[in-house]
Amino acid sequence: MPRLPLLARIVIAIAAGVMLGRLLPTWFVAIFTTFNGIFSSLLKFMIPLIILGLVMPAIADIGRSAGRLLLITVAIAYGSTVLSGLFSYAISSNVFPQLITPSTEVQQLETVAAIEPYFTLAIPPLFDVMSALVLGFIGGLGMAYLSLPYCNSLAHEFKTLIELTIARVIVPLLPLYIFGIFLEMTRTGQAWHIMMTFTAIIGIIFAMHVALLLTQYGIAGAIVSRNPFKLLTTMLPAYFTALGTSSSAATIPVTLRQAIKMGVREDVAGFTVPLCATIHMSGSCMKITACAVALMLMHSMPFSTPMFIGFVMMLGIIMVASPGVPGGAIMASLGVLTSMLGFGEQECGLMIALYIAMDSFGTACNVTGDGAIALIVGRLHRRTN
Repeated sequence: MPRLPLLARIVIAIAAGVMLGRLLPTWFVAIFTTFNGIFSSLLKFMIPLIILGLVMPAIADIGRSAGRLLLITVAIAYGSTVLSGLFSYAISSNVFPQLITPSTEVQQLETVAAIEPYFTLAIPPLFDVMSALVLGFIGGLGMAYLSLPYCNSLAHEFKTLIELTIARVIVPLLPLYIFGIFLEMTRTGQAWHIMMTFTAIIGIIFAMHVALLLTQYGIAGAIVSRNPFKLLTTMLPAYFTALGTSSSAATIPVTLRQAIKMGVREDVAGFTVPLCATIHMSGSCMKITACAVALMLMHSMPFSTPMFIGFVMMLGIIMVASPGVPGGAIMASLGVLTSMLGFGEQECGLMIALYIAMDSFGTACNVTGDGAIALIVGRLHRRTN
């Protein structure tokens, strides 16, 4: 297994989880549920450290242009998120009425009891993701503008420690973690029940994700004068890793590695990839918008284009604060769903169930798009030097 490429190991893990989920006894599945709980706690502990360890030295290495590139990256990420949401609304508002009628009965989605682990191990993080991001900005920009050789050396030694942990612990265990996730999903049937209920809607959302990625890499390929299809193929390991973990932050090591393989400079990749894992939510915004339109049609709730333009623009801001963990985007967006679209408790509950069931597709779209942004920022950085 270790000799296989990461993409092959992930695909095998997903396929094995789906095939064996109904065959293996519950006690055996609980072993992987226990492992996943421990590994998930380790990931939650490591994610802020990964962001800090990669962002701070990367900004310091970029130098005095780091502040300008930070603003450019944020602007590109926000623009990509908002445009994907508006695109999703344009398609959903025109196509979904043909598939959904107000008389459509919304099936009661049963919550199947999850398989309990044998034991849990809590590893609380030292600080949250936003704290790590802000600290990385402050430290990196400070080292970029001031001569601080001791701090610079310390930041790069910390980066080396983080990279070693990623290479020797996190990446080798990711396929096993993904296998456990799909094993439990298949065993409980939670996600599959919801996905079968909304098959047509999910198919359209997936097609929109593909169109979005082709557009993002078409633009990036034109800017860097590279074949967009080859670039997109290079990012497939990150796509499938996110498909298995449903976490942008947990996929940072793979996204970073594939971005460097595409030719992005290591300092630029170390700056843009962790940042975009937190602020670039184009796939999630597309999915939330489409699901919101679908549920409003099902419940005969009135909506308009101006309403959704404001909703999408606010959603792009709100999701910056969402943690890069499974379901983080939908939890952060509940406030605007209730205040701007008028969702009640029932609609929010159904929205969460529908979103979580296909969370991995939006996350995979998010992290794959991060590679396109890294390419664009890398080209802009070369032009400024």
